[in-house]
Amino acid sequence: MYNKAIKMKAIVLQENREFQLENVEIPQPEEHQIQVNIKASGFNPIDYQMTEDGSERKLLHSPILGREFSGIVSAIGKSVTDFKIGDAVFCGSGSMGFNGTYAEYICVPEAIAVHKPANISFEEAAAIPSAGLTALQAFKRINASFSDSILITGAAGGVGNMFVKLLLANGFQNFVVTAGNESSINALIDLGVKPKQIINYKKEEIYEAALSLNGNKSFDIAVDLVGNNVAEIAAKLLKTNGTYVDVTNFSTQESRGILFSKGASILNISNYAYGLEKRYDYYKNGLNELRLLLDREKITPPAILVVGELEINTVENAHRILRENKTEGKKLIMKI
Repeated sequence: MYNKAIKMKAIVLQENREFQLENVEIPQPEEHQIQVNIKASGFNPIDYQMTEDGSERKLLHSPILGREFSGIVSAIGKSVTDFKIGDAVFCGSGSMGFNGTYAEYICVPEAIAVHKPANISFEEAAAIPSAGLTALQAFKRINASFSDSILITGAAGGVGNMFVKLLLANGFQNFVVTAGNESSINALIDLGVKPKQIINYKKEEIYEAALSLNGNKSFDIAVDLVGNNVAEIAAKLLKTNGTYVDVTNFSTQESRGILFSKGASILNISNYAYGLEKRYDYYKNGLNELRLLLDREKITPPAILVVGELEINTVENAHRILRENKTEGKKLIMKI
């Protein structure tokens, strides 16, 4: 009932780096793959970064972009055991899918897909994989104790939002966050962050405010979700032999020098590393952990903004919002 069409619509990146809506072949599942009729696709900064000259461009595996989605299983390979046609799923496909997620269909290994929680929408489910897996990896790798003081820069963004939710769901309270506008601050307060834990970096100097909120002591752990000059401030706020979590890869020569002189432990957070090694268990197990937390309402899905449907204008608008950093703490979604 699902896959009667010979072709599917997809938004394809051209050689001149413009997008075009095309009819392309529907991918067919291999032995251990599932084919999914995509219902919603999430946008990430790496999407627009792959259209530019830079290190992210090497990650371009298909001219159809998009790295996370939700949808309904429409066909299965002959050795698939975990899914049947009609199942609702969500997935962080990364570069492991036959194509990207700006399309009506995708084939992915069944080993990276997870059943969608029944209590959230397809649009909300598509917002979870990239930010959720990144936040979960960061949370696990810091191995924090309740007494540890934690600084989180850019906490209202997609990863920061999920990271804060994981902290609160696990009983952590000793943290300070930064945010840059009232909507972001209100979103953090709605999560359960106390106003006294929030630094508005548009009105306060992060360094002085953070030290004051932490009893004039350096932090045990700094989680940097912004990079560049903010990475330098976060590095200065870290104690000797503290733990610095780099999610952005936007460190500077100065921040690296500060961290070296402090003997810091640096944790580079990357989902891509597991995709390179085809460590499918990382994706499946991580998404299952998040699914259970969502099922039990220990955490809530990210706040979303549906930018539009499967159209060139939707992609261009979403990329512009990401490039200008105007998401206002919402995950951008395309409905398909």
